[in-house]
Amino acid sequence: MQKTKGRSMFVLAILFSVFLSGCGGGTTESVEGGKQTGKSVVRFATWDSDENLTLQQQLVDEFNAAHPDIKVSLEAYGSEYDTKIAAGMGAKDAPDVMYMWNYPTYKDALEPLDAYLEKEGAEFKENYYETLWNYNTADGQVLGLPVGYTTHVVYYNKDLFDQAGVPYPKSGWTWNDLQETAKKLNNPADSVSGFAFSGTPDPYDFEMFLWGNGTAYVDDAGSLQGNVNSGKSIEVLSMFQNMLKEGYAITTEGSGATEMKSGKVAMFTNGAWSIGSLKEAGINFGVVELPSFNNGSAVSIVSSSGISMSKDSKSKEAAWEFIKFWTNDEANKARIDYELPVLKSVVESEKLQEDEIKKVFYSMLEKSEGYTPASFKVENWSETAESLGLVFEEIFNPSTMMDPKAVLDEIAQQ
Repeated sequence: MQKTKGRSMFVLAILFSVFLSGCGGGTTESVEGGKQTGKSVVRFATWDSDENLTLQQQLVDEFNAAHPDIKVSLEAYGSEYDTKIAAGMGAKDAPDVMYMWNYPTYKDALEPLDAYLEKEGAEFKENYYETLWNYNTADGQVLGLPVGYTTHVVYYNKDLFDQAGVPYPKSGWTWNDLQETAKKLNNPADSVSGFAFSGTPDPYDFEMFLWGNGTAYVDDAGSLQGNVNSGKSIEVLSMFQNMLKEGYAITTEGSGATEMKSGKVAMFTNGAWSIGSLKEAGINFGVVELPSFNNGSAVSIVSSSGISMSKDSKSKEAAWEFIKFWTNDEANKARIDYELPVLKSVVESEKLQEDEIKKVFYSMLEKSEGYTPASFKVENWSETAESLGLVFEEIFNPSTMMDPKAVLDEIAQQ
């Protein structure tokens, strides 16, 4: 589910450079045993691999067995996913159904699903968590059904807290609380740091900290000026930098999970991606909601995967039947080991709100409704993200530690 951001310009280059002719979307006939079957053919592209791909093929086989008039074929693109999807769209030969995350880049080649959703009735759409629709929409149109998601939380090492005699953090805490807690857990003698964060954070993810302080990279018109360099934005960047200067926090190449697994970090923030590796490493960990700023909110970015339909598909009704199957209760349950379910009915039936770990991600999801990432507002987001990445490096690199205000004022001029 976690996809790398910042590849938009590369994808766009492919979209505009490949030829615009081709054989079109899905066909409406299938050949089996040398005979025409009259089945609607649906090509389904996935970015998954390994054991997840095995499960996906099993689900596809289950759908085909239950729908004798439709033949779904699974196409696994793996690490070449974006390249192949973009090339297929440019040649008007994209898969009928595909996993999707970068809606702003691909939106012109995707089928709007609002009319399909309306036919299913209000309860169908209402079963999804409202926050997710904002991440599967572009230009006011729903372009994908949510499949999986993660919000961000604070991971903490319970053993380090116990050794230091520090109470575990609780929902409703503030960034001041986190800083004071990190100071108590910081133990230079044992090379233990109270808190860790990426020295080159993904700009897409980092914006949630600005949201929590009542600001953002850009306004609704996509303007950086007065937003990325607002007083509240400067406050956020300064806070993280000061934690480094005061010595109770460190920067890492990743999220901080590697350092926690080595017993050298007490807290870090990340999505659900770290759950499995920490469990495998035998770390006694807990998770808690992100802290809030004074007079602010605990807000998380959402990394959401969806499933979309090609605008050029010639098997749209069959494609919609498969999309409904892929997002139904049973399919959500089947994928529960590697992605958080997006349906309220599944969360209820599987009692995920009683799960000590997973319930925190759902709490953050409900608290994060109504925020739109800058990547949906800025046309040249890949360039902006690259510039923001350099800004973070200048502010957080121990050899530079540049003044946040000066650096943010400079990028606001772009």
